Amino acid sequence: MNRTNELFQEQLTILNVGAPNFREDLKLQGQQVTQIKWQPPMDGDQELLELLDRYSFDDGVVEANRKAVDIVMSASPVLIGIEPAYKVVPGMTEDTILHSGPPITWDHMCGTMQGAVIGALLYEGRAADEGEARQLAASGRITFSPCHEHSAVGPMAGIISPSMPVHIVENRTNGNRAYCSVNEGLGKVLRFGAFSSSVLERLRWIEKEFAPVLNKAVEMAGGVDLKLITAQAVQMGDECHNRNKAATSLFFKDITPFMVQSGYPMPQVLRAIDFIRSNDHYFLNLSMPACKSALDAACGVERSTVVTAMARNGVEFGIKVSGLGKDRWFTAPANFVEGLLFPGYGPEDANPDLGDSAITETMGIGGFAMGASPAITQFVGGTVSDAINYTRSMYSITTAENNNYSLPPLDFKGTATGIDILKVLETGIIPVINTGIAHKVPGIGQIGAGIVHPPRACFVKALEAFGQCYGDGNKGE
Repeated sequence: MNRTNELFQEQLTILNVGAPNFREDLKLQGQQVTQIKWQPPMDGDQELLELLDRYSFDDGVVEANRKAVDIVMSASPVLIGIEPAYKVVPGMTEDTILHSGPPITWDHMCGTMQGAVIGALLYEGRAADEGEARQLAASGRITFSPCHEHSAVGPMAGIISPSMPVHIVENRTNGNRAYCSVNEGLGKVLRFGAFSSSVLERLRWIEKEFAPVLNKAVEMAGGVDLKLITAQAVQMGDECHNRNKAATSLFFKDITPFMVQSGYPMPQVLRAIDFIRSNDHYFLNLSMPACKSALDAACGVERSTVVTAMARNGVEFGIKVSGLGKDRWFTAPANFVEGLLFPGYGPEDANPDLGDSAITETMGIGGFAMGASPAITQFVGGTVSDAINYTRSMYSITTAENNNYSLPPLDFKGTATGIDILKVLETGIIPVINTGIAHKVPGIGQIGAGIVHPPRACFVKALEAFGQCYGDGNKGE
């Protein structure tokens, strides 16, 4: 009896690729069948397939991606101070308000972002009440611009107005800087569109009392190494997007002695210390500009298909690609977050995906590092195995492993870093982001957390633009 006959006498495990009706027919015959999800790459679009083939094996693209990711991984983000935005943020004027995500006008903003804009105008003293603020926002006298286009990032609504203190993070390897507002804590906060008197009072306290103490402490410390804190925190169970308990504790430990010695009145110092101590999410607004400073340094690497930003404004999702210019967005409608909702809320209450905090995933932490943060599953849903599988799948769409951030549950494997639009489209694997869910009505706040993915269309548009940009020898903008 030859091997072929032996084979058909054994119990077979059949793999069915494509139409599931074949699986059903075989199951009726008592066969064990595993259905393989498969569809033609790029949905069979011949032009896109040709672009994929052309650039996936292009030595110039491979080398450019290696260069871009090396720049990202060698970055040295250090907190060097905290100052009002108008003093330090490039392009900030008294009539400028920055927001999260790609460009958007007032009339197209979601409710959460409009609420945060209203709060910012009230905080700045530009309006006496909500009605005046809405009129001013719609008048054309206010310039709305993405945080990302001003070397900045902001969580959720992402609003930065001229007087708001921003953390100043310097990438000491490359010399560029990035900026982010102060995390207000949980509850009724501006980033979720709240603008009550208590929200405004907190913002003014941050400006008048908290920021001066922290700025002096950072100066006395000679800066705070955010890369080192992130590396330690990832090994302590944080992923530095939705879980920042360890990172905030490490920052608190480093900065508190200098706050005590800052020379400010002790009651003011103690209030500032307690503000950080009681806010487990404080480090998020340091993690974000740290990632931003690293990724900005890799913008403009000719022929690189590495993603340098992913951001959402509650209406659209946008990405940027290194080789296509630092100010060029590729957008599509934002998806809804799938996850755990707080009691009393349903899917109909949720706003679409919102915020600049996906800069952490763009860097290779956040959702990409969930496998090292098992406790995050209690917040965003799923199981520990799900978190590990998400992390493992991200290696299929990235360029390198970042050994600066190693993951103990994966035998200290470095995080997946350098999202490549070519690999995303070739594999069909879309980057994973873990994030909060905002109520669509301004001021209600966070109503849950979960998992979301960018729209595939963003990557398709970027590939098409890459082909137009480099197909005839032209360089990136």
